[in-house]
Order: sequence, then structure tokens, then C-alpha cells
Amino acid sequence: MLGGLMKKLFGGGGGDEAGGKPLGDPVEHKGCTIQPITMHKGGQFLTAGIITKEFPDGPREHRFVRADTHSAAETAHDFAIVKGRQIIDEQGDRLFDHAA
Repeated sequence: MLGGLMKKLFGGGGGDEAGGKPLGDPVEHKGCTIQPITMHKGGQFLTAGIITKEFPDGPREHRFVRADTHSAAETAHDFAIVKGRQIIDEQGDRLFDHAA
């Protein structure tokens, strides 16, 4: 199940279930951009987003998906911003170490 969810987020799959479309406006936090994205699970929206930061060698991104579900896209958007800020605050630039 988790493997299928990750496949849908990072590529593969199709239709509404694939998600990954921008959801609302991105926000800036500590030099990073947080872009909530749509991820559907049944009739609910998952907390998901992409955190991007510019580095001298180019932009790097980190995608995240949480199990939290929301009945409205707006709620999922707002919570993705909160989670994105929390991830940035906890991990800082280490968040992008995998994207070298």
C-alpha cells in the first residue's frame, strides 16, 4: 500500500489518484518554497507537498506525504504548509542531502 502511494506521488499511476498537481499558492519559509499538492485517498485529501530551495548548483526539492486525511482541499493545503514548515525547521538543509 505504501509502495503504491509513493509510486503515485513520484511517478506512475494516472488519473485523479496520481495527484501531484499544485494545490493553491506556494509559501516561502526560511529560504524554501512549500508547494502543497493534491493527493487523493478515497474521497479524502492527503497532506502532501514539495519543498524546494535554490542552491549554487541549482534547485533541489523534497517531496512529502503524510497519512493525515482531510475532507476539503483547502484544509489539506493549510496543513501541508504547517507540515512543510515543521519539516524545514527540524531538518534544515539536511532535507536536501539526498538530492545532490
